[in-house]
Amino acid sequence: MKKIKEMPVKERPREKLIEKGSASLSDVELLAILLGRGTQKHDVISLSKSLIEVIDICSTNLTVKDITAINGIGIAKATAIIAAFEFFRRRIKPEGLQIKSPTDVLPVIQHFSDRKQEHFLCVSVNGANEVMNIRVITIGLVNQSQVHPREIFADVITDRASALIIAHNHPSGNLTPSKEDITVTKRIKEASTILGIKLLDHIIFNTKGYYSFLENNEL
Repeated sequence: MKKIKEMPVKERPREKLIEKGSASLSDVELLAILLGRGTQKHDVISLSKSLIEVIDICSTNLTVKDITAINGIGIAKATAIIAAFEFFRRRIKPEGLQIKSPTDVLPVIQHFSDRKQEHFLCVSVNGANEVMNIRVITIGLVNQSQVHPREIFADVITDRASALIIAHNHPSGNLTPSKEDITVTKRIKEASTILGIKLLDHIIFNTKGYYSFLENNEL
């Protein structure tokens, strides 16, 4: 992505938001607006990309310390971001979103679809079919060693969830499950049966669509 000063005026984040609405902006562009400006060494787009990586890892546990660890972001910007996230969490949050089918969670995870690496997500669901939490479990290729049941169920158990949905993006654009995807799904399904926490679905998604193991009778 170009530096803001290199972009045509209409393609710059603020102008784009005004003309097309916030939904038209990428996560990087939205954070660029929150950050306001970069530094002499780091333009705001580069800072936004670095911040995205930290947010993906920390998720709801994001702290000021996590943000200020990024070279170019100080206390003032970090506290403003944390405050904005908390305000949003209190007003409009995924917790309490009731789902009738597992794919109803797509709107709250879709922003991961444009990531250049695979992000494996876990969605905790309570007995009323409400979303309790959404976490990034791993970043990188999905395989047996990286996506271990203990990494997934540790937080699900802490949430006292009765069910879970797992999902990951396919940056390649191909929605067909790989052998690793199928193997990981089977392992998590087996663990869910033992623990009594139902695995509702495994969803593979990208910017154009999704693949549901449940809808394809593979769960």
